[in-house]
Formats: sequence, structure tokens, C-alpha cells
Amino acid sequence: MTALVAVPVIALCGACGGGDDSAGAGKKGDAIADVPDAPVPSASKGESTRPAGKSAFYDAQMKYVQCMRVKGGYKDFPDPRLSGYLDWVKVNAIGAQPGRNDGIKGGKNGACVGELQAAMNAEPKRDQQQAYESMLAHAQCMRDNGVSKFANPTMSGGNAQPGGDPDPTSRSIDTESPSYKQARKACESKLLDGLDGMQ
Repeated sequence: MTALVAVPVIALCGACGGGDDSAGAGKKGDAIADVPDAPVPSASKGESTRPAGKSAFYDAQMKYVQCMRVKGGYKDFPDPRLSGYLDWVKVNAIGAQPGRNDGIKGGKNGACVGELQAAMNAEPKRDQQQAYESMLAHAQCMRDNGVSKFANPTMSGGNAQPGGDPDPTSRSIDTESPSYKQARKACESKLLDGLDGMQ
């Protein structure tokens, strides 16, 4: 009985004792060396989770999100993704609630249009050909999944312009229909990050 109790104790002591095992000692040395390098100051500022080169975009989006929560009439407006882009699946889910679509992209009475514009200006430069190809694949997928009027994107002045409803002023696509929502779900992977709210 004493021998059975002693075995786990010896195993634990071996795991946390002095470094007789050269492989184990190397691992411990690495772990100890890593501790001072941990980004404690950055973590306290919330910067360590942001991808390099995108923090200005992330900050601009957070200002927009905070405006939407405080002035824009959407207290539950979601945080941006770590990339800085909005999570349009969550945003659209809020906008799909009865009476909540008006102002979902700029706040009630345009209260956050300035912050939205600032976030758009801070967006990292995107390869427009890749954006066009992504939106084109998405448009084709939407038609293949039953949304026959979903228009292709276009290129104008070297910039990709979203497709979707052929005439946004006179809607011909019912975005609230179950078939449309099913198609959106089936095709969401076709769009690059940040394009999911454009078409």
C-alpha cells in the first residue's frame, strides 16, 4: 500500500524537481526565459490580441461600435473581429429583428456616420481584383442557391463594386425570406473577411 502511494509522489517530484533529465531541463529553461518576454503592458492596453498593422483600423471600428451602442440606438451592437472588420452575421441578425433595420449601418438618424466613415478610411488597402473575384463567386453561389436575381459585382475605376439587389431603390430580392437566408448561409464562405456586409 505504501509503495502505491509513493509512486505518484515520486512522479510529481520528478516533474517539478531539479533538472536531471537534460531534455526536461531544456524545456524548463525555455519556459523560464519566456516569462520576462510576456507582453504584460500590451495586454493591459488590449493591444496584444490585435494583428500587427491593423490596430488603427481596429481602434476606428471600436469607436464606431461604441457610437452605435451609445448614440446609434443599438446597445447590443457587436464588437469587431480581431481583424478589425465587423461581424456582419451578428450585425445582420440584429437588423433582422422587427423594427431594428433602420440605421443598422450608421446609427439612428445617421448618428454614427462620421465614425463609420473614419473606420472605412482606416481600413487596410485591399487587393481589388481578389475582392471582385470573391464577390463574383458569392453572387454565382447565391444564384445557384435559388436567388436568381442576385446581380454580379462590377469593377469601376479599379475598385470592386458589390453586387446583390439589381436595384436597391426598388427592392426585387426579399432578404427576409427563408430561401434568401438559407442561400446566404450556404454562400457566406465565398466572401473574404470584411466583404460579408457589402453584398
